[in-house]
Amino acid sequence: MSLSQFGPEDFRILAKSDLYRGFFAAVKYRVEHRRFDGGWTAPFEREVFERGNAACVLLFDPERDAVVLIQQFRLPAALAGSANPWLLELVAGIIEPDEAPDEVVRREAVEESGMTIAELMPIANYLASPGACPERVWLFCGRVDSRAAAGVHGLPEENEDIHVVVLPLDQAYEALADGRADNAATMIALMWLKLNEAAVRAAWAS
Repeated sequence: MSLSQFGPEDFRILAKSDLYRGFFAAVKYRVEHRRFDGGWTAPFEREVFERGNAACVLLFDPERDAVVLIQQFRLPAALAGSANPWLLELVAGIIEPDEAPDEVVRREAVEESGMTIAELMPIANYLASPGACPERVWLFCGRVDSRAAAGVHGLPEENEDIHVVVLPLDQAYEALADGRADNAATMIALMWLKLNEAAVRAAWAS
């Protein structure tokens, strides 16, 4: 069967109310939408977690066959039962209303890892958890010189304690395969690099 086509005219927001507003927000919606048979659903309610959009970057050093990742404590990972909730992650940040995704990753690379991105290549953008959250994530690959990557970074006022990890590319792929890199953005970016490594190297050839 072919893919059904729907658009903005095929759903209606009937009511909206805030459940909570803080650093993040929880909002209750009353909605209805068109059914696959052409009719409409009865009105129903859904709670949505709103946290804004995000941008992430995989820092890659093609000269030294290495990637620069970060490691930090994530409470939700601990609550999910992760054996090590100090996750191996990409540099990332929330996109502010006046920022472009590429501006975010350049800023966050300095704040979270001390790295300056020389060149930037888009990977993809995707919905992180569309059953619960409207967050869209923009992924990039950024060229860096990993020789200067070291130390602990982050903003003290945001309680950030971010450890920089430099991994040879083969070890990064091993972390992907054995589950040490187990969050979506990091997995997608490393899979993308593994598939597109030759093209990335060609594009960034000195």
